[in-house]
Amino acid sequence: MSAASSPAASGTDLLLWVAIPYICLAVFVVGHLWRYRHDQFGWTSRTTQLLEHRWLRWGSPLFHLGAFAVIAGHVVGLAVPDSWTEAVGITEHGYHLAAVWMGSVAGVAMVTGLGMLCARRLLTRRIRLTTDRSDKLLFPLLSATVLLGIGATAAHNVFGPGYDYRETVSVWFRGVFALHPDPEAIAGAPLLFRLHALSACLLFAAWPFTRLVHVWSAPIGYLIRPYLVYRRRAATPAPVARTDSAPASRTGRAA
Repeated sequence: MSAASSPAASGTDLLLWVAIPYICLAVFVVGHLWRYRHDQFGWTSRTTQLLEHRWLRWGSPLFHLGAFAVIAGHVVGLAVPDSWTEAVGITEHGYHLAAVWMGSVAGVAMVTGLGMLCARRLLTRRIRLTTDRSDKLLFPLLSATVLLGIGATAAHNVFGPGYDYRETVSVWFRGVFALHPDPEAIAGAPLLFRLHALSACLLFAAWPFTRLVHVWSAPIGYLIRPYLVYRRRAATPAPVARTDSAPASRTGRAA
């Protein structure tokens, strides 16, 4: 059922689960186009590896690998209907069990890595001085989104009785991209799930104006490019040092 034809959707629900998501998606698309046209030299992760590498050595891989796993889990959980997974023989219990434990491991890795990167930025003076306004927006917003997602999973599916978000949040998510949003589907979800969805929308709106744009410039071609062949330069004879003495003057003394 679309939001326009849903008589039970309140004005607040329409604002939170229809207007804000579409505004954030519009900012996400238009912002990337603007950033690419006007700030191509700033289209970078602005690495600070030369300033400090001990924390970065562990924090960056943990965060990125955990983030990749979490994103993959969200794609499957939100974009793939439960009827599809059941059609290929994956039961609801099996999916729930795998999603909770694999998602928990990925989430812990992501939170640990993000915590190390944030601590590194706060405690290292040289890196703290390189923090600009976009970083001051990105890191709190990213941390809030990650922690809300971990908190929702832990409170309801690890230590709680269990909650099947694919019957509510996933229905709303697919409806937004199908241009038939169903605000009622997510309006009844637990508070942590709703806060996580809202923070994710705001994160997508902030994405084009932060260092997250480097995601679209990941060096994927590096994995499949041919090897570079290095050839040893031909040896050149060493210069011969002059051993002859300086020419003598007519009086027999050195010039």
